[in-house]
Amino acid sequence: MDRAAFTADGLLPAIIQQWDTGEVLMLGWMDREAMRRTLTEGRVTFWSRSRQEYWRKGDTSGHVQYVRSAALDCDADTLLVQVEQVGAACHTGTRRCFDGDPIAVVQGFAPAD
Repeated sequence: MDRAAFTADGLLPAIIQQWDTGEVLMLGWMDREAMRRTLTEGRVTFWSRSRQEYWRKGDTSGHVQYVRSAALDCDADTLLVQVEQVGAACHTGTRRCFDGDPIAVVQGFAPAD
């Protein structure tokens, strides 16, 4: 935890990923205490920027995230938490928070050899 590079407002983005399929489920924010709770309690805890309080995923919805592993990225400014997701990860009731609003892109391809 001491290696984590929190933002000026004391937060760290946390990417939540399904441990066995690799699905990116959601992104949340953690301060040092939320990160400590996540790493030591086996359940994901976030800091709610809008409510200014801690929330442990699943306490009210039943859609629990059980921690399987965690890792900081190479700059130590983003946390990847692999979880066993029970139920929906998104507050809208979908499995992932990235399901509902696809954006059209021009696809890039590696050059052929």
